Amino acid sequence: MRILLLTQYYWPENFLINSLVPLLVARGVEVTVLTGKPNYPDGLIFEGYRAGGCHRERHNGTIILRLPIVARGHRSHTRLALNYLSFIFSGIVFGRGLVGEREYDLVFVYAPSPLMQALPAIWLARSRQIPLVVWVQDLWPESLSATGSIKNQWLLGAVARVVRLIYRASDRILVQSRAFVAPVAALTDDPTKIHYYPNLYMTSSERHASQRATALVKELQAHFSVVFAGNLGTAQALETIVEAARELLPHPDIRIVLVGSGSLDDWLVHQRDAYGLTNLTLTGRFEASDMSAIFAAAEALLVSLRPEPTFGLTIPSKLQAYLAAGRPVLAALDGEGSRIICEAGAGLCSEAGNAKALAENVLRLAALSPLERQQMGQSGRRYFDRHFAPDALADELVEHFKEVVSGREKTT
Repeated sequence: MRILLLTQYYWPENFLINSLVPLLVARGVEVTVLTGKPNYPDGLIFEGYRAGGCHRERHNGTIILRLPIVARGHRSHTRLALNYLSFIFSGIVFGRGLVGEREYDLVFVYAPSPLMQALPAIWLARSRQIPLVVWVQDLWPESLSATGSIKNQWLLGAVARVVRLIYRASDRILVQSRAFVAPVAALTDDPTKIHYYPNLYMTSSERHASQRATALVKELQAHFSVVFAGNLGTAQALETIVEAARELLPHPDIRIVLVGSGSLDDWLVHQRDAYGLTNLTLTGRFEASDMSAIFAAAEALLVSLRPEPTFGLTIPSKLQAYLAAGRPVLAALDGEGSRIICEAGAGLCSEAGNAKALAENVLRLAALSPLERQQMGQSGRRYFDRHFAPDALADELVEHFKEVVSGREKTT
């Protein structure tokens, strides 16, 4: 089977799709990736690439076709919008020529925000008369409203119309959360083509952490360290974490450690300094190969989202990584993510936005014995192996592809 994978983000940018492609290749699927020039998360085109022109390369046996884009820049809403629009424009204008006459069985879209990046895939699939499969990572336009990115109702309505077009043009829609099914069904013509397909996480095979990560591991081991890893943006309810850190100041052995970067980096520094939060550590980003060692050194792993109904429907992408790490999880979120943690017996949950409850759960976890915390982590790992095992999910995805291709062949 040959598939054309369209995604705005791909290696050397760090996204979960990077782990999925080798698993597909190992199952005999020939994958060609149509993507942009790497510039996430810093907003600068990576060394060895340039923004303009099309580019072709090969990585781990996979052909990568790169489209010209405008780099997302640094905390600029205008540049970010241009980044999204330039990928869509380049995909429509240059995608077909860059792909050439090579035959494919289907087009597969990995669609983290924005979902509109799937628009070029509609053209590519229809021009070749092959099926289109879209893997939805975020709900649009709901996520725009929940983060406050767009408040204008007319614009939100326009986005909804584009999303409806994408869903109706898709032969199969995969959603990363079961709670996505109903809102996606409201915008499509055939709810039966919607299927739950969760995110996967591949544990790193890297055995040696970097020197910088090794130093952080020692610092984590010197305290009761609660680690949050990932994007530091508006959706992550960082104000809840900051307020919880204030509540925990009388407990000097407890540290809240934020590993990552994002649009609220400067705000976090200001909050830490303004409130004298000696228990709040901001480390910056680390390579993916360092994260296993960092997770292993933490007493607990923290996930939080804003108290918005839309975020209650999602499964934060870091959750699978946390469960795989076999460490207790502290969650300040509602809905589907919280349900999974409770079902797994993997940690303690509090409602989104409730800093006092989060701080109380940190203290509850700290009061448990090391054996009790270990048992929580082991429960989470068992749940991961049952529900999110990468090999099983790769097999399931190949079956989705076969079903879609077979169904299209029967109707032609």
